[in-house]
Amino acid sequence: MNRAQERSRARRAARTTSVWAFPVLGALVLAACSGGRTVEPLAPEVVAEQIADALQEEVGVRPVVACAEELEAEVGAEIVCDLSTEADPETIYPVTATVTAVDTDTGQVDFDVAVADAPEGSEGPTTSTEPTGTGTG
Repeated sequence: MNRAQERSRARRAARTTSVWAFPVLGALVLAACSGGRTVEPLAPEVVAEQIADALQEEVGVRPVVACAEELEAEVGAEIVCDLSTEADPETIYPVTATVTAVDTDTGQVDFDVAVADAPEGSEGPTTSTEPTGTGTG
């Protein structure tokens, strides 16, 4: 092989290396940027579903849960939702969801669920802590 052929072969090899290096480098840059991303708030229906799932697993009966607002993806953020049963839809218990952890890599939001010991409008103890829920923002 002469020098011209060797140079041409070296140029082709360099081009091939460059083409493959760019996507790998791009993936590393994208992965680095996504690690610190902001996690979106959880939609009210997602929070309600997660609360109902957790309570059903705990007590064996699926409650009816309705949340009016989204749950911010910040540790300490909380919302109060309404909990009732199909058998007694008129009796509503406040249920509080409080964010305990946010994973910015996966977008997962963990929250604790506390159900009031007494229905809305009645005199009674404050709240008791119940199962933990998990949602994705």
